[in-house]
Amino acid sequence: MIGWLDAQAGASGDMLLGALVDAGVPLAVLQGAVDQLGLGITLQAGTVTRAGLGATKVDVHAPTDTVSRTWADVRALLHEVTAPAAALDVFARLAAAEAAVHRVPADEVHFHEVGAHDALADVVGVTAGFAHLGLTALHCSPVALGSGTARGAHGPVPVPAPAVLALLQGKPVQAGGSPQESTTPTGAALLAGLVTDWGLLPAMTVDRVGTGAGARDPAEVANVLRLVVGTAAQQPAAAVLLETNVDDLDPRLWPQVLSALLAAGASDAWLTPILMKKGRPAHTLAVLCSAPVAPAVRAVVFRETSSIGLRESRVGKHALDRTESTVEVDGQPVRVKTAWLDGQPVNSNPEWDDVVAAATALGRPAKQVLAAAIARITPR
Repeated sequence: MIGWLDAQAGASGDMLLGALVDAGVPLAVLQGAVDQLGLGITLQAGTVTRAGLGATKVDVHAPTDTVSRTWADVRALLHEVTAPAAALDVFARLAAAEAAVHRVPADEVHFHEVGAHDALADVVGVTAGFAHLGLTALHCSPVALGSGTARGAHGPVPVPAPAVLALLQGKPVQAGGSPQESTTPTGAALLAGLVTDWGLLPAMTVDRVGTGAGARDPAEVANVLRLVVGTAAQQPAAAVLLETNVDDLDPRLWPQVLSALLAAGASDAWLTPILMKKGRPAHTLAVLCSAPVAPAVRAVVFRETSSIGLRESRVGKHALDRTESTVEVDGQPVRVKTAWLDGQPVNSNPEWDDVVAAATALGRPAKQVLAAAIARITPR
């Protein structure tokens, strides 16, 4: 199962709690995790509307918290209970972000609002909820952060809040449609700690959708966060296609270049004659490989050719199942590859290098050995 968060209206702890409950996570699972904190916190779920859309709002009810906790205090509290490991990671991210904003060591960070009971409940409850879902991946859309100013413990804070920007550095974000705080530091830390992939809704079969509500109901946007849960759709295997045009390489070098590319892990490499500007004859070198070996393949292109740049694209690849067997021609082994479609053999071909080796050993023309090998093929 995978999940996708639609954060075009932003994200906060209560929005994430509501989305989880609305998607089918029992409130008791979240409450059980929060109870371990021993702070007398209770969660209450109810149905609300935001811009006419029905959603679940989870409210946190807790005794008044006047303690200004440091990261060391929160860390000690979470270590005392069996809180999800992700909860500790989320607060560690918050501490690092606040430390960077206030230019102080992380252990000296005073969380203020973030250290309050409701934030502890948000982090522990949300991490427990996602652990209950057991997702293999959690995707998220670009996150709306809001704009304007908000009131913080020390006075007015620009929106997006500095801590939010620090937490979501390197992630896709946008201002969004509402001129107010749309993503809280707690929400940003939860996204930073739990999301594995960022982007639009991935290819999936939708199983359920949970809609969590924020506290406000602005006119500009439905203040909800949606959690879509389902099964990842089967996709063609991804491959990397590298291409470059070369017009100044001694053509005698090309066979060695192609061999080096295959040795580096490329699944295929080929040349296409082209005519470049001013009538110059040239070749397009194309290389197909998997993403993990792409760096090694790029290095071969730059070392072995005169190219100073590459075009790179991701392409889908459909490959038939293949098996390997061996036939004998007058005592000489020749390997055979067979391709299968829906359980039926569709292509069987002897390995050419084996055919040449057998022909050399037998003192016979390669075409005769090839014909004999083909005649002996029984797909398996």
